[in-house]
Amino acid sequence: MNHSCVNCLKTMLITLHFLCWLCGAFVVAFGEYQMMNSRFASLVTTFWPIYPANTLVVTGTIVTCVCYLGMLGSMKENRCMLISFFFLLFILLLVELAMACVFFVYSREIDSYFEKDLMQSLEIYRQSSPEGNKTIQEDFDAVQHLFRCCGVHGVSDWKGNIPISCCVKDPCSIPIQTYWQEGCLLKLTDWFARNYLNTAAGVVTMFIIQFICLCITIPVFCRFSRHGLGYQ
Repeated sequence: MNHSCVNCLKTMLITLHFLCWLCGAFVVAFGEYQMMNSRFASLVTTFWPIYPANTLVVTGTIVTCVCYLGMLGSMKENRCMLISFFFLLFILLLVELAMACVFFVYSREIDSYFEKDLMQSLEIYRQSSPEGNKTIQEDFDAVQHLFRCCGVHGVSDWKGNIPISCCVKDPCSIPIQTYWQEGCLLKLTDWFARNYLNTAAGVVTMFIIQFICLCITIPVFCRFSRHGLGYQ
């Protein structure tokens, strides 16, 4: 194998690992963006461990670290680093596949969890003083304002103590005020279901990219090793 071919294969390995790293970094950035802009986590505590934004950040961070190991191993021509990269990436692919299955399954089971969590959050809001649980109050107000809904099943859930965020028109201080009549349960579960499916699709896409990288880099690495070219 001539020198130019060796350099070409080495460059291809580094490029593939860099693309894998870039994919992980993008997933982390997208997860952080969702965490900053989706203020519903305090209302739905049952799903916190597999909340889409949390999952994206954790998965993206692990992918970034693993792909950085592969990129560094390719640049330094280090056999130990690359073998560790192949092993970790294979394990990560299995985990991502399992995660995608969990997201697809849970997207159909959201309703049974959401109603209980939202009713508990509403009761905490309703019984709290204005200086009480600020997080739940602000998150519930944000949900009602964003989705144009009121309560969990409807405005009657508030039992007369209706917050300003339920008002259809602003300001809410006029004598005869109208409120959003539709509850937030259906709208919020639909939003979460779409996010779960989108996250699952993102995980599957990342799985495909990493699988392609693995399928290409292993034969190249084996070819290097067979010819005794670097990667000691």
